[in-house]
Amino acid sequence: MVHRKQKKISLFLLILIGFLNLVVSTHSIPSENKNINRNNNMLTSLGIILDIKSWIGKSIHWSITMAISDFYALNHSYKTRIVVHTRDSKGDAIKALSAVDDLLNNVKVKAIIGPETHLQSKLLSLFTNKAKVPIFSFAGRSSMEYPYLFQIKEEESTMAKSIASLVELYKWRNVIFIHEDTDDGREILPYLAESFQDKGIRISYRSAISSSATLDDITKELHKLMTFNTTIVIVHMSPSLASSLFLEAKRLRMVTEEYGWILTEKTVDLFRSTKFEVMESLEGALGFRSHFPASRRLHNLTARWKNIFYRRYPTSITQEMPLPSIWAYDTIWALAESVEKVGVPHINGGTLLLHEVLKIRFKGISGEFELSERKVRSNGYEIVNVIDYGEKRVGYWTPSEGIRTLESVINSEHRYFSPKGWELQTTPSKTLKIGVLKIKNFKYFMDVDHNAETNVTTAKGFSVDVFNTCIRALPYKVPYIFIAFENVTYDDLVRKVYNKEIDAVVGDSTILANRSVYADFTATYTDLGIGTLVRIKKRDMWFFLKPFDLGLWLTAIASLILTVFVVWAIECMNQESERSLAQQFGTIFWFILLTIFFAQREKLSSNLSRFVLFIWLLVVLILITSYTATLTSLLTVEQFELASKRGIVGFHGGSFMRGGTVSNIHFEGHQKRDYYSYEHYAQALSEDGGADAIVDEIPYIKMFLSRYSGDYALVSSEPITSGFGFVSTPPLHPLQFLAK
Repeated sequence: MVHRKQKKISLFLLILIGFLNLVVSTHSIPSENKNINRNNNMLTSLGIILDIKSWIGKSIHWSITMAISDFYALNHSYKTRIVVHTRDSKGDAIKALSAVDDLLNNVKVKAIIGPETHLQSKLLSLFTNKAKVPIFSFAGRSSMEYPYLFQIKEEESTMAKSIASLVELYKWRNVIFIHEDTDDGREILPYLAESFQDKGIRISYRSAISSSATLDDITKELHKLMTFNTTIVIVHMSPSLASSLFLEAKRLRMVTEEYGWILTEKTVDLFRSTKFEVMESLEGALGFRSHFPASRRLHNLTARWKNIFYRRYPTSITQEMPLPSIWAYDTIWALAESVEKVGVPHINGGTLLLHEVLKIRFKGISGEFELSERKVRSNGYEIVNVIDYGEKRVGYWTPSEGIRTLESVINSEHRYFSPKGWELQTTPSKTLKIGVLKIKNFKYFMDVDHNAETNVTTAKGFSVDVFNTCIRALPYKVPYIFIAFENVTYDDLVRKVYNKEIDAVVGDSTILANRSVYADFTATYTDLGIGTLVRIKKRDMWFFLKPFDLGLWLTAIASLILTVFVVWAIECMNQESERSLAQQFGTIFWFILLTIFFAQREKLSSNLSRFVLFIWLLVVLILITSYTATLTSLLTVEQFELASKRGIVGFHGGSFMRGGTVSNIHFEGHQKRDYYSYEHYAQALSEDGGADAIVDEIPYIKMFLSRYSGDYALVSSEPITSGFGFVSTPPLHPLQFLAK
């Protein structure tokens, strides 16, 4: 039963193709070169299948005609000529297949160029392999399985790798892929997914838009895109459909510095649009265009195209020659050269022509042209950027080197292109509310100002600088506003986070265990712990003599002189010397003196003098060790000596520091006094200020020392606190409320 159904379907398709064949033959475009045989040239029929009414179809057909004319004008002595037989597919896949059947069976063409519309390679190969006729398709994909099918376009895998390199360069990790809902539009998707996977990049959302989509359909799809966090959009569709997409995206304010738009080669011709409003909607977008090396021939061909073709069609989409037209021009030259080498009588089999085409190599309009792998050779891509209603080349990508150079890219707001790639989607009512504490003193961490007229709060200081740096480093945008609070503590702000009155707190808030029960803290961004700040005692110029008292210094000097005299006497008795006694004594004195630094070089002749020297070295070692230890003690302890009596210890007024915290660092019994500014700290530690030390968190002490570094020092610290952190959303199950 199933077999009968398959036979019926096959019979129906044959009848349909036969009928369409008759229709296409009736409406085929006659060739002007049909009777070129007056010079006894051997004619070879070439089939052309294009959507003649489309922009690309018209341009390719013109390019083919121009290529044939140019080739034989240069090679007028050749004995072969190509005759073109054109069929209009009207953009329909079934009509294109019917045209292939007609050209092969009725016209008996020896090669076919086209179609430019997407057809599955397997369908085309069913005709070409049987007839052994090469077909040069602008949409099909070549493979060894279909030896007569040639791919006259860039590899989809090459395009995918170039896009992945750009996305990786900007460190984006998520993208949106929006494409035309056709086989051609979907063909790149598996290659794109593979290239992204290799680089750890994810396609967050794939959007398919129909070729016949209305403006409402496009608007609906863009609204859906706006609900996603990802703001990097890759567009892969025809320029005509893309123009409607970008105009609507501009209206919806999606063409901004937050978004990054990347156009594939299929879409990039839109960058050369003749419509001002389209170019305006593309400001800041990036695109990939096949790179063709600059040459005089390329310049002349594109100039002729503009003078002739664009003049005929002033309402065309772009002002530049489409890339498939350049590929088509070189393909005709390759085919014409191969036909001449094979000769018309030998073409009938098709195999010889195929082998000759595979061997052909020459420098064409597109660069080094060859079809040895049944596809055109890629020269890589130019990376172009739309700036001031025109495009600018900003870099290159090649298969061997990746992105070679990339100049500064400008976005739609004429700033350097740096979309974060991800945006925290919030409505105006959901913008993050960041609480900040307005204090009168200690403003170097947080200096908050609230304008009552505009109801706008601004903040600056070290903590705000850290916060802004972290926000800019995020791969997405976080909308937020500052809300100022006065006459409260950070404990109160943590309560507000817990009660969901605000979303977070930015400031010099200390990470404490009781606070962490009700709110999450970021990692600390300052030093940990609490320290003691004191005033440095002034030292006189003879401070280095204080490790030893006067008696010890005199004893050491006397020992030095005695040792010199004893060694000199022993050495004088054991050997004769031509030097005077004064010279000998001076030598021995210098020798003994150098032993203090263990730098002596002279040798003693007597064992007795060596023994005396050994005793002296022991004395020197003991003296040096004792001196070093005592001096170190004086420098670290005595100069910072706190009053032995139970004096006054100051602390950070208005903070959690009062009470037990001071006792924890061994100031039990001292009087405690609060101070409310760095100026008060300096005044309190002055000679008549009254405070023996200030106890505070190390970040505050270091900030104080950055302003008063000359006369004060941090002498001790204890890791009692965990430093400063920002407060964010609390956990769901608190254990107890904050200590009041």
